Amino acid sequence: MKYRSHNCGVLRKADAGQEATLCGWVDSRRDHGGVIFIDLRDRAGITQVVFRPEEYPEVAKFAHDLRSEDVIRISGKIAPRLTGTENTKLATGEIEVVASSLEVLNKADVMPFPLDEDNVNEDLRLEYRYLDLRRPSMQRNLIVRHKVLKATRDYFDTQDFLEIETPVLSKSTPEGAREFLVPSRLLPGNFYALSQSPQQYKQLLMVGGIERYFQIAKCFRDEDPRADRITEIAQVDVEASFVTREDIINLTEGLLVKVFKAAMGVDIPLPFDRMTYDEAMNRYGIDKPDRRFGMELVPLDDVFRESQFKVFRAALDGGGVVKAINAKGFASITTGQIENLTTLARQCGAKGLAFIKVENGEWKSPIVKFFSEAEKAALTERMGIEEGDLILFGADNWEAVCTVLGRIRLQVAEILGLVKDPNELNFLWVVDFPLLAYSAEEDKWNAVHHPFTRPKTEDIGILDSGEYGKVRAEAYDVVLNGVEIGGGSIRIHEQDLQARMFEVLGISPEKQQILFPHLLRAFRFGAPPHGGIALGVDRMIMLAAGTSNIRDVVAFPKNNRGEDLMMNSPSPAEPRQLRELGLQVTARKP
Repeated sequence: MKYRSHNCGVLRKADAGQEATLCGWVDSRRDHGGVIFIDLRDRAGITQVVFRPEEYPEVAKFAHDLRSEDVIRISGKIAPRLTGTENTKLATGEIEVVASSLEVLNKADVMPFPLDEDNVNEDLRLEYRYLDLRRPSMQRNLIVRHKVLKATRDYFDTQDFLEIETPVLSKSTPEGAREFLVPSRLLPGNFYALSQSPQQYKQLLMVGGIERYFQIAKCFRDEDPRADRITEIAQVDVEASFVTREDIINLTEGLLVKVFKAAMGVDIPLPFDRMTYDEAMNRYGIDKPDRRFGMELVPLDDVFRESQFKVFRAALDGGGVVKAINAKGFASITTGQIENLTTLARQCGAKGLAFIKVENGEWKSPIVKFFSEAEKAALTERMGIEEGDLILFGADNWEAVCTVLGRIRLQVAEILGLVKDPNELNFLWVVDFPLLAYSAEEDKWNAVHHPFTRPKTEDIGILDSGEYGKVRAEAYDVVLNGVEIGGGSIRIHEQDLQARMFEVLGISPEKQQILFPHLLRAFRFGAPPHGGIALGVDRMIMLAAGTSNIRDVVAFPKNNRGEDLMMNSPSPAEPRQLRELGLQVTARKP
């Protein structure tokens, strides 16, 4: 038996007069004086079905009992709708099917939430994810996901790349993110780590002479979820031998052109703009700047070098900086909004948030009395101050000021709605990152990207001198609308340089032989120069689909606490399982 002759979204006026058999879910039911109309829905769309008691009384009688989400099969003749009753919002809006038979394939209970409403508690949606997936918006997102992955595979095939899978169960190594550990039953007391990235495997593939590799890799990171970060992610993982930074950038730009054309039907202009890490931080306060609006950070060190305002003067005398942003037209900020911005500044490490409101020709702020007329004039010229503006200041060390004002800038832009076109795509490469960053809390140097990133050739000597903070990395991130969608680097391929890098990171030669013997050994057997990039599939699709929640583009995601509410996971293990693994649970979540 063939269940259906057509999908619900394909019938048109040209099909009128033909017989059709459709299957799907009852999207809605309407009773017009005994004549029953239903919208029948499947993945392809919606078709209106009419049950006419004067033509098919028994079929119409059963139709009275239908309710939303019942699964049915109907047959009937395709007919044009009466003039004036067409529905221009539906692709099938010029026709309807007059049902001559009805078969109920499965009845539906009352839904736990309305499928046609967007304002539904996310945990409830995730508990009943199989119902949530019926919503057209969710199905559109998964179609976008399919198109992105297909375009990715097609593109790399044309570029002579091989798709190769790497292990999910791997070795625990310090690469940046916290890992999920998996106990081994066959080797009691030992643990695998779920791969947080195929990084070492893809470098070893280069040693193996594969030369051009990619995969759609599953990666696992035991980090706190956010709106744009989840614990189980997919990434387009790429590595190639005998390449420069320019080769990887050009390759990636070509991929993104294909992906966003497939997903959104748009043509992305090439090449993307580029900006160094230092410039991005100085101008936007963040290494993944959203350039769809202005409000850049403005340096004011020279303006306040001799200032009588102690906060500014102390910062400058201590080797710090003074910067500010001009929130044009935001002098109307409320007391509550100022308090919220101040709280945000403190969360970023600032002691407070100095500001000036320009209203009715007057500068309103407790700090203005400390400014000289020359400082006011210079500030007005430098910041382009006009009536209605709000000036927000930062004074501290360079990194702290950039970070605080960068966060404030994004918050103010959200309040003011400065992003006017939600479909605008602003791509940017950020290059020349620092190789290392010092952690005062840990009293050690950490890799900004990962420990396999190559220092710029001209900075290798600085690495040997011990001035680690001055060493730049041969690294690059691609940013879209203020979201990092990919990051990569040219890798270290020499055994001695990689060992030196590990030493700088506090990994002793003895520890290196425990954690990375495979990599160091492989580099002794003719490892080629190589580099690559990893692009976040979920983030790309999130932006292409026009949603700000990454969980909306994943079929079965965990919630913001890392729980799968549908499957009730994670859950306690059975005592038998623990015994087989040689484990004992000493504490449980209350």
